[in-house]
Amino acid sequence: MPQGQPTTVPDDGLTTRARRNLPVLAVHTGPGKGKSTAAFGMALRAWNQGFDIGVFQFVKSAKWKVGEEAAFRRLGALHTEHGVGGPVEWHKMGAGWSWARKQGTEQDHAAAAADGWAEIKRRLAAERHDFYVLDEFTYPLKWGWIPVDEVIEVLTARPGTQHVVITGRDAPAALIEAADLVTEMTKIKHPMDAGRKGQKGIEW
Repeated sequence: MPQGQPTTVPDDGLTTRARRNLPVLAVHTGPGKGKSTAAFGMALRAWNQGFDIGVFQFVKSAKWKVGEEAAFRRLGALHTEHGVGGPVEWHKMGAGWSWARKQGTEQDHAAAAADGWAEIKRRLAAERHDFYVLDEFTYPLKWGWIPVDEVIEVLTARPGTQHVVITGRDAPAALIEAADLVTEMTKIKHPMDAGRKGQKGIEW
């Protein structure tokens, strides 16, 4: 894609503007660091365009303090108070539809994941948000808690121009095939390889 130009232009009868406004399904996967970070970077751009942002974290506990959450909550407040950017909703364990792997049975976690996906389906059908981040959503797919085929069917048939970004390792092949944008994060080196634990400002 030299200078942002597509390598081919499909004969689909759409204008350049119409094609540019098509909704994007993106997947950030792979063993490397930065999958969620990249998704939140995209969400930041979307917020700046006035998009309605919905973030759904599927693995992190409510006790885990995520730096991006604090920042996006402030951005949401900025929109509410001053009309800047777009509205923001952030849902996770204790405030939405997620689970902590150390608490409850596997059946409990699977049920919570299914409830979360059901809520996202309702929101997609209602065109509730313009931009969705389904953070670490590949894991309930990998564990068989949410049917991959159903997810692909719902996402590919979603109405309007709702953008969806999914993060997590081991994205199913069918999801990768259905996505418009797929990035694989490949680890070359990581501080943990040298025995260093996560650091504030880097991991959270």
